Amino acid sequence: MNDLLIQFLSNTGFALADYRHIIMILVGIIIIYLGVAKQYEPLLLVPIGFGMLIGNIPVFKDFGLGIYESGSFLNYIYYGVTHDIYPPLIFLGIGALTDFSAMLARPVLMLLGAAAQIGIFATFLGALAIGFPPNEAASIGIIGGADGPTAIFLTVMLAPRLLGPIAVAAYSYMALVPVIQPPIMRLLTTRKERLIRMEEPREVSKTEKIIFPIVGFLLCCFLAPAALPLLGMLFFGNLLKECAVVERLAKTARTSLIDIVTILLGVTVGASTQADVFLTPQSIGIFALGAFSFAIATASGVIFAKFMNLFMRKKINPLIGAAGVSAVPNSARVVQMVGQREDPTNFLLMHAMAPNISGVIGSAIAAGILWGFMSS
Repeated sequence: MNDLLIQFLSNTGFALADYRHIIMILVGIIIIYLGVAKQYEPLLLVPIGFGMLIGNIPVFKDFGLGIYESGSFLNYIYYGVTHDIYPPLIFLGIGALTDFSAMLARPVLMLLGAAAQIGIFATFLGALAIGFPPNEAASIGIIGGADGPTAIFLTVMLAPRLLGPIAVAAYSYMALVPVIQPPIMRLLTTRKERLIRMEEPREVSKTEKIIFPIVGFLLCCFLAPAALPLLGMLFFGNLLKECAVVERLAKTARTSLIDIVTILLGVTVGASTQADVFLTPQSIGIFALGAFSFAIATASGVIFAKFMNLFMRKKINPLIGAAGVSAVPNSARVVQMVGQREDPTNFLLMHAMAPNISGVIGSAIAAGILWGFMSS
């Protein structure tokens, strides 16, 4: 009887756990807390946080339960991450949710979305300088786009062993946009600049909205063919929305499909952050470089907006440059919040959506360029 009890206890998580499991479980609880109590991107952080709890319950390797064990339930649904199935499906849903009108009404604002990608390439060079190999440096740099699916897409191709830390870093910085961006925005702008009012954007015709996803897809994918899976799904989803003859498909893409894939992606990414993989000095470096990348991306957008004002008769509010990172629509909402602190009657949200949406396209193109560069 005693032997059976000892054998039972030796197979429990209490006997198998060490301090690393406890640390990761606490991190998972903190992430859930941020999602629930602070409402920082709860649709992302709650699945990721609970996935971290699932992935860090200590079990014997031969139990066939872990996410890295062939044939396990978690391993099967993780297939969608490791084979880049989930990120394009997320982009399909994003496309079906997105209205490109703000960007089409004033195309010059797309330059702000492009400028924000400077953070990606600056961090790529910085990671190279401190000793990361090129493929890992490229994956770390993409964190600055604040676009989780794009970060996962590129990391799976270039540095799959860093998938857990990079994915968690990307989604964490997406969630912390309201915390990270405002100090940078206020530091780089004067009160006079923050008070700038912008003209209402022109009305975009239905024909323009239908033509854009087709033309945009062709131009972007000829420029960066490696981004085809992401951009193809993004523009296809938008065409479903705008053509108005396949509303059932558009509704499925922007509701059921994106919700299901978000759950699967969040839980599996969280479960992949097992203690022995995640708790390394390299992970700390990834989070630090990711924060640097995100800060540079935000600053680049604001500074480039100020530069554009030197040549523009109708000035733009430099705050909207911060929306060039592709955390849609969080960055645009932060611009609105910071602007209204100075003038409650100044509505910048629709203006900020232009660089915000172009940032989504820009980060996917940047990922395609980096992947193409590394492949060659």
